[in-house]
This record gives sequence, structure tokens and C-alpha cells, in this order.
Amino acid sequence: MTLVDTIVATGCSVKEASAKSGYAKGESGRVTASKTLRLPHVQEYMQQRIRESIGLNATIASRKVLDLASSAKSEYVQLEASKDILDRAGYKPVDKAMHLVQGNISVSIDLT
Repeated sequence: MTLVDTIVATGCSVKEASAKSGYAKGESGRVTASKTLRLPHVQEYMQQRIRESIGLNATIASRKVLDLASSAKSEYVQLEASKDILDRAGYKPVDKAMHLVQGNISVSIDLT
């Protein structure tokens, strides 16, 4: 497993990932791994792997929100989960905004 794959898969530190990925032991391996992670093509690959990982785990997160909306003990948690589901489905509440109007307002009422 490569350095990037190890970090994305396990969430471990650079020091741990460098040891698991076959870099030199100790501080020199960590330094080399840190320098490698700063390279543009390595950063691009890491971003790609992170996007893939998030995409694969999105179904788990989605299921969790659905479970919370239907079976959480707290009504507040149920409400917030339900609002998140509706928001992601495109049913976001209308944003309320206050508009200030400057100027003179004149009202004339004729009761005759």
C-alpha cells in the first residue's frame, strides 16, 4: 500500500504511514514522507482518493441520518436529521431577510 493510500485508508499520522509504507525508519522516513506529500501530483492523487473514500462512505452517512430521523430518542435530533434530509432533497426553507427602507412615509386617511 502506498503512503497516500495508507493515510486515506487508516487516517494515521505521516510517521505511522511512512513506517507502514516502507519508508526509512525513524525521523528520516517521516521527513521524506512529508516532502513526498507536498508534491503537486501526490496532493492531487490524495484528493482523488479522499473524494473516492467519501463517495463510498456517503451511503453509510445517509443511512445514519435516515435512522436518526426515524428512531433517535431526542425529538430535537429527529427534527434536525429530518431538516437535513429535506435540505439535501432540495426542499430548503425560504431564506428570510429583513429589508430596511429609508425615506419619508406619509399616510393620509380621510374619514369624511
